[in-house]
Amino acid sequence: MSDFRFFTLAESDQVQGDVVVIDVLRAFTTAAFAFEQGTSWILPVSTVDEALALKREIPGALVMGEVNGYKPEPFDLSNSPGALRGLDLTDKVLIQRTSAGTQGLVRAIQAKALFAASFVVAKATAQKLLERQAATISFVITGTSEGRDGDEDLACAEYIQALVQGDDPEPTPYLARVATSTVGREFISGSLGYLLQEDFQLSVQVNHFGFAMPVRSIGGRLVMTSASLEQ
Repeated sequence: MSDFRFFTLAESDQVQGDVVVIDVLRAFTTAAFAFEQGTSWILPVSTVDEALALKREIPGALVMGEVNGYKPEPFDLSNSPGALRGLDLTDKVLIQRTSAGTQGLVRAIQAKALFAASFVVAKATAQKLLERQAATISFVITGTSEGRDGDEDLACAEYIQALVQGDDPEPTPYLARVATSTVGREFISGSLGYLLQEDFQLSVQVNHFGFAMPVRSIGGRLVMTSASLEQ
């Protein structure tokens, strides 16, 4: 039986074992939809400057993400799963910079295995964790930043934990917490212009995809890929 541990974004450099970095609203929901549109790799980075420098190095790469919720002018794509639908991203390399999700990935330097996750890939992530049978599984709740409670991410972590433990929980109570979380309430109220109702609805499509999103260090860079349950 695995030992489950939970960390805030600020604590993400302390994680051990297999690490699942969760960002439901919206980074790792957006990443999953990017893979659905054909993206081959996603390169998570910490800063805007890193993202733009990497774009200059990789012909044809696109930069996706946000700063304080909004797409920086030089970026190609925003942090919006809805905005990706209908785009042809076949074989494209995306560089992703966000204020929470990608920060958790780049700080999790002690991870034995690293996954990006959200509700849309929850069951597939749990299956990959089960295959590995790690002694320790650490969840990084990235929504616990900028004064937000992160309960949307904690709910996702607890749902994945239940699946790993062999339960088959009804997802509805976990999904309900997305709407009542700090950022969920901001989506519903429409108080912030960059928070789109479509993105909220896409983010609660539990187990929508049959792949997990492992993240590995290749050549000194973090590389996120999609891994189906057959891989």
